[in-house]
Amino acid sequence: MMVYLVLLNLMFFSGLLVFASKRKHLLLMLLSLEFIVLSLYLNLFVYMSLMNYEYFFSMIFLTMSVCEGALGLSILVSMIRTCGNDYMLTFSSLW
Repeated sequence: MMVYLVLLNLMFFSGLLVFASKRKHLLLMLLSLEFIVLSLYLNLFVYMSLMNYEYFFSMIFLTMSVCEGALGLSILVSMIRTCGNDYMLTFSSLW
């Protein structure tokens, strides 16, 4: 079981590394955020299965993460329609 926790922590920190290094493109940032959310969900699922808890909170977490992904995708589509690309440098000119 310790292998799962090490693997999930490795997934989380690799997602953070990609999020920090690919900050120019909004699409890559959103993909790394979804990878981080996926690793957090799997970590939560493993923790709840180890402690013999109910899985109701994991469904709430999954619902909120899907809503977050849909909002990020709508922002990306809106930005591509107005600016023509997904560079973060052009996003600062929208304000």
